Amino acid sequence: MAVEFDFEAAAQRLNGVLAAIPDDAMDAPTPCENFTVATLLDHVVGFTSAFTLVARKAVASGASRPPAPDAEHLAADWRTRVPEQLKELVEAWREPSAWEGMSEAGGVPLPSAVLARVALDEMILHGWDLARATGQSYDVPADEAEICVELFAGPPTPDEDAPAPPDGAFGSPVPVADDAPALDRLVARSGRNPAWTP
Repeated sequence: MAVEFDFEAAAQRLNGVLAAIPDDAMDAPTPCENFTVATLLDHVVGFTSAFTLVARKAVASGASRPPAPDAEHLAADWRTRVPEQLKELVEAWREPSAWEGMSEAGGVPLPSAVLARVALDEMILHGWDLARATGQSYDVPADEAEICVELFAGPPTPDEDAPAPPDGAFGSPVPVADDAPALDRLVARSGRNPAWTP
């Protein structure tokens, strides 16, 4: 199967946000309800590793549901670990085999090409979350955001017997104009308010 898109731009954008997070911002709130910056960073550490394993088909069936993010578990070396994991993620998804067949993330088996979009969505949305929480600007090209908007328009449904995604993975969509920028529509469809500020 062909590689459908590249993760490099999203990875670099997320790296830029992470590099600008001040050390004293760990307890700051984020657009993710009940998530501080540190809690969300713990999630970023987890998903950047997990989606590399997804691409490499190295996830055992039923073994992909991660523990809940926890600020207390945030790796002390997150500033160096996440950029390295993002580099591995980008390289892993450049292999055509990564896009073939089925894989699993968060306990949910889906086609690998769909999980690639979920990975991109995680990178874009959580980059936005962290940027907003720490007062940074954050721009995403419309075509990149549109790849993820499609996930919310009609996500494929896993088998009925498969585990469901964690409760509260996304909030109810927030109303936004149909002609709003693609990033605002993506943020709104994930249950976040595009106008959110700390």
